[in-house]
Amino acid sequence: MPKQPPHHPGQRGCSLLQHAGSIDLCANSEKNECVILPVETRHWPMTSVNPSHVSSRRDQDVRLTVGFVLLRRFTLCAFANFVDVLRLAADEGDRSRPIQCRWSVIAADMRPVSASCGVSIQPQEPFGNPRRFDYIVVVGGLLDEVARSDEQIDEFLQKAAAAGVPLVGLCTGTFTLHRAGLMDGYRGCVSWFHHQDFLSQFDGLKPVSDQIFVVDRDRLTCSGGASTAHLAAFLVDRHIGKAQATKSLNIMMISGAEEGGAPQPGLTLDFKTKDPLVRKALLLMQQNLDTPLPVAEIASHLNVGKRRLERHFREELGSSPLVAFIDMRLLLARHLLANTDKSIALIAAESGFCDASHLSRLFRRRFADTPQQFRTSLRATS
Repeated sequence: MPKQPPHHPGQRGCSLLQHAGSIDLCANSEKNECVILPVETRHWPMTSVNPSHVSSRRDQDVRLTVGFVLLRRFTLCAFANFVDVLRLAADEGDRSRPIQCRWSVIAADMRPVSASCGVSIQPQEPFGNPRRFDYIVVVGGLLDEVARSDEQIDEFLQKAAAAGVPLVGLCTGTFTLHRAGLMDGYRGCVSWFHHQDFLSQFDGLKPVSDQIFVVDRDRLTCSGGASTAHLAAFLVDRHIGKAQATKSLNIMMISGAEEGGAPQPGLTLDFKTKDPLVRKALLLMQQNLDTPLPVAEIASHLNVGKRRLERHFREELGSSPLVAFIDMRLLLARHLLANTDKSIALIAAESGFCDASHLSRLFRRRFADTPQQFRTSLRATS
C-alpha cells in the first residue's frame, strides 16, 4: 500500500443534492427565501500519494482532496455517505467549511448527472489534471448504465492511474475500473448482491464479496451503500486523524468505524448471527451455491482452521458449516420452486445438488415433502 499523503477537495454538506458541495445556502432577509450562492473552488497541484508532496501545496491546512466521478444513474446513498464523512471531518463541529478536506464533482462536461433515484447533481469542474486530487472516486449505480462504456471517463481514469493517483470504486464503480483495464492484478470488492453479475461480465475474475471494502495498494474498492462511509472514514483516519474519522461517523449516527475486512451485511437467507467469521463463511457459501465448496476450502479462504470454523458455527447456529451450507442450498431450491417455472433438474443444478433425486431426497428430509409435492401444494392453494 502506498504511503499516505495529506490532502484536499471541498464544499458544503448542505449543498449535497444541488452541487454536491459547490453551493452554499443562505437566507435572504428581505424576501425570506433561500438563495443559492456558488462556493469558490480552488485547485492544489498534486504529485503522488506521498506525504512528501504536501509542502508544495498553497494551503497547508488541506490534508485530503477527492475528485468524484459520478456515473449515469449512480447510487446517491454511496456518494452521500462518502462525501458527508469528508464534510464533517473537514471542519470543527458541523460548520462544513472545507478546511482539512476538499472535494469536487468532476466530469467531461458540465451537464447534470442523474442518480438512480432521479436527483441530479451538477458537476463543479471539468476533468482536467487528475494530479490535483489525492483520490479519484468513481461512484457506480445501476448495472444497465454501468455496462455502457464511456470513453471520456475511461480515458480520464487511465490518465489518473498513469499519474499515480489512487482510484476508488464505490458500488458498481468497481465494474467501471475493471472495464477500463485498471484492476489487472488487483483485488476488487463488489456487493454480494452483484457478485454473480460481476462473474458473468468478467470471465475468470473472482471479486471479493465477503467484506465491506478492499484496499489493495492504489486501488480501493467498496461494496457500496453505508459501507462507503467506513471507507471514507478509513481515508480520513489515514490523512487527518482518528478523532476526525470518529467524529464524522458519530454525527452520522454510525456506531464505530468498521475495518475493510468486516463482513458485508445482507444475507438473504435465514441465518442470523453477529459473529464476523460465521457471517463471512455464510457469504462465501452464498456466492458458491451452484458449486459448493468443501468446508476445509472455506476455512482456508478465511485464514482459519477447519476446527475453529466448525466451533464458531456450533456456538452461533447450533450446527456445522456443512449442515448450514446444505440448508442454505435447500432454502434456495425452495425459493426457486415457489417463484419460478424451472424444472426440478435445473433447480437441483442451480442449488448445487448432484441431480433431481439428490435434491428430492434432502428436500423431503428437511421439509417433509418432495420438491414436486411442495410445488403442487403451492399451486393448489394459490
